[in-house]
This record gives sequence, structure tokens and C-alpha cells, in this order.
Amino acid sequence: MNDNFKRLTPEEALKIANEKKRGRLKIFLGYAPGVGKTYSMLDEANRRLKRGQDVVIGYLETHGRKGTEEKIGNIEVIPRKKIEYKGIMMEEMDLDAVIKRHPEVAIVDELAHTNVPGSKNKKRYEDVQEILDAGIDVLTTLNIQHLESLNDTIKQITGITVRETIPDSIVANADEIEIIDVPPEALQNRIKRGDVYAAEKIDQCLKNFFRKGNLNALRELVLRQTADEVDEDLEEYMKEQGINDNWQTNERIMVCISQNPLAKKLIRRGLRRARSFKCDWIVVYVECTNIFAPKLTKKDREILEGHFKLAKELGAEVVTLKGKSASEELLRYANERHVTQIIMGHSNRSKLQTFFRGSTLLNLISKAKNIEIHVIPYI
Repeated sequence: MNDNFKRLTPEEALKIANEKKRGRLKIFLGYAPGVGKTYSMLDEANRRLKRGQDVVIGYLETHGRKGTEEKIGNIEVIPRKKIEYKGIMMEEMDLDAVIKRHPEVAIVDELAHTNVPGSKNKKRYEDVQEILDAGIDVLTTLNIQHLESLNDTIKQITGITVRETIPDSIVANADEIEIIDVPPEALQNRIKRGDVYAAEKIDQCLKNFFRKGNLNALRELVLRQTADEVDEDLEEYMKEQGINDNWQTNERIMVCISQNPLAKKLIRRGLRRARSFKCDWIVVYVECTNIFAPKLTKKDREILEGHFKLAKELGAEVVTLKGKSASEELLRYANERHVTQIIMGHSNRSKLQTFFRGSTLLNLISKAKNIEIHVIPYI
């Protein structure tokens, strides 16, 4: 028998399986420095250590905070690698040493950090990817402002351009995300006490990045980001389990419009309800291909474009569907997007039109499950 195809012993097979198994990534996510991400990460690491797991610190940044330093406890610390850059000796995580040590869990603080030139990888998240590929679980920390997709939003809120960013896919593919949240007032008190920054920086911090308005906006970004991740996980689970019912875990509003000039009333009603529920909302138009459906005139299309423009200006997602039956397309899309509320206008079809084409409203009312339907008069 060819040696390349010899039968493996159970021990050898288990060893190969363990080597190929990718580690799990857990991110402690916060809305600003000082909320307690590193402290919470060390708290979990110590619990794992007490349960008998092999835990090491690959890289930890305490920023001189006494409480954080004391939290290290008995966790083994992998010595940092020294790298000379422009005549200055710098320290970075020793990636090769962490992988060679091969613990069950590695702590790698500050995921968005940029490594010193001369390091193996440019960014720390690339180091973390290698550790995960080696089959080691990773606990790490991240602030919301470091997400690439939010870069422009963060600048608009804080006036600061964040230079260190990571791809959104790193967070999207994380196995677990834990939000570390404190009220903005509590964070400001920590800063005033000197628990976050040195005394000479306190006034400047509170007047700039750590203004209450900034902190409230950043905090909302974290909560919305996590809600989106949960929505995606739930949607994936429902698809895997073949669940077609609409689980109302989060409100989502769909406004159905036509070329009726008064449809703008529906769009504005949708905005008000979305604000009330603090949820996403979608404005949907169905281009009906049924032979009985009237052809849109130039004026109709101009009116529709006006509707679309208003909806976008008010913050809605605008979608155009196409199909023979408006009700079937709307119902299909509502189920696909887990819509919980539908807003529609009264139909202005004649009895003859309703006989040939049916009533979109009545069809939706009879077939929609677990979806509230709000009928608004065109007055």
C-alpha cells in the first residue's frame, strides 16, 4: 500500500482534526474608550482559567489603569516582540510565540491597532486571523468608531477622522459579540475621576470626543450595529430551519405606494411610525406586468420619481418589484424582509377593475400572517 494513503490511528486523526479546526473569535465591543471592554475581557478570561482552560495574554494594553492591571491575576503573559523603528525600540505582540505556545484561548487587545513597520502583518486583526487559523480561540476588544463602513458617520458625529479601521467582515464573521455598555454620564464621571485618562487630558477630552451628544450618538451606533447582526443571525436560522412565519422580534415597516399623487401621505405616515418604533422602513412600488394593468404614462412616472425622491430624503429604503400580481409580490417581499407592519392607501379601482385584477388590499389581508396592515384614506 502507498504510504501516502496508509490508515491513520484514531490519535493521528484527532490531531489532524484539531489542527484544522479554526478558533472562535469573541469581540468585546464598546462605543468609546473607558467603557470597560478590556476589564470585561479579563474578567471572562479569569473565569475560563478557573474552569481549567489554557489562557494566555498575547497582547494587553492597560493604559496604566490600576484596576485593569490587577485583573490580569494568574493569566500567563507571552513576552512582547521588540522591533526597532527609526531608532526607537517598540513592542508588538509576538505572533509566532503565541502560535507556538498554542493555548486554548489567547487575549489580543485592541483589534484595530496598526502594527509597527517591520512586523509580520500590517494590522493586528491580520495577526488575529492567523491565530484563529491555528485553531486558537481569541478574545479581543474593539470600539465602534473603528468599523470601516462607519468612517464617514463617525467624522460627521465627532469631527474626527479615524485612521485605524478594520473591515466590517471581521465583526460580521465573529462567533460572538458582547456589548460593553455604560450610560454616557457614567463614562464622563469615570473620566472626571481620572480613571480613563491622565489629569491633564480630562478637560480636553470632555470638551471634544467625550461630549454627551457624541457619546449618545456613538452608543446608538453600537446598539444598532448589534441589532443588525442579530437580525442576520435570526434570518439565517429561520432559513436553515425552514421557518416561514414572521417572528416579530423587531419592527420593520413597509409602505406600499402607487403613482397616485396622494401616496406621499403614506410615505410621511411611514416615517412617523418608523420614528415611533425606532425601526427600519421600506417604501415599495410594484410594476405590474398583468395584461389588465394600465400602462404608466409619462406623468405617472414623473409622479413616481417624486415619491421615490421624497422617500429617500426621509431615510427610507426604496424598492421596485415586478410581477403579474401586486399582492403576491408584496407578500413575498414582506415575508422575505420580515416586515411586521404594512401601510397602504385605499384602492381607487372600479368594481370592474377589481373583478378582473382583484384587490391588492383584500388579498394581503387574507394571506398575510403576523403582519399588521394599516389602511390610510387618500383624503
